[in-house]
Amino acid sequence: MNEYGTLHESDGRYVIKFERAFSQNISEVFRILTTPDDFAQWYPFATGEMDLKPGGEIGFDDGEGTTYKGVITEIEEPVLFGFNEEGDLIRISLEQKENGSQMTFIHTFDDSAWAVNTAAGWHRCLDVFDQIINGHPVEWKENATELRAYYQKAFNKNE
Repeated sequence: MNEYGTLHESDGRYVIKFERAFSQNISEVFRILTTPDDFAQWYPFATGEMDLKPGGEIGFDDGEGTTYKGVITEIEEPVLFGFNEEGDLIRISLEQKENGSQMTFIHTFDDSAWAVNTAAGWHRCLDVFDQIINGHPVEWKENATELRAYYQKAFNKNE
């Protein structure tokens, strides 16, 4: 399974999609995905404040004085977790596989100019999620420049 994200256009918006495979079953992946302390380790700006119900809020802090709330749009244990963050939609679905599970991570947004940086950022975040799910210490790799170059080429962005 390719760990790199793909870019699509849908209804005038842009969609970045990642698929990741895990050896753990979907219940374990969902538990770590929705545990506030774990979520705050891999998801950008997450504060660990999370009310896990439809319409529940997720707290964010950009570290520069701006705090805001995301709203949970869908949650179905152990297969689906979706929320709206400042107009962007995040939808994470899980599927049980023979040897573990598969996560499909989808980010829907409006401005294609952000596609390369967004994909590189999510790639790094999902790498950290993989570390957490496998019980490894969190280590943010210094690979942002290489990932941006990859996505620049993959998305045919000449900006």
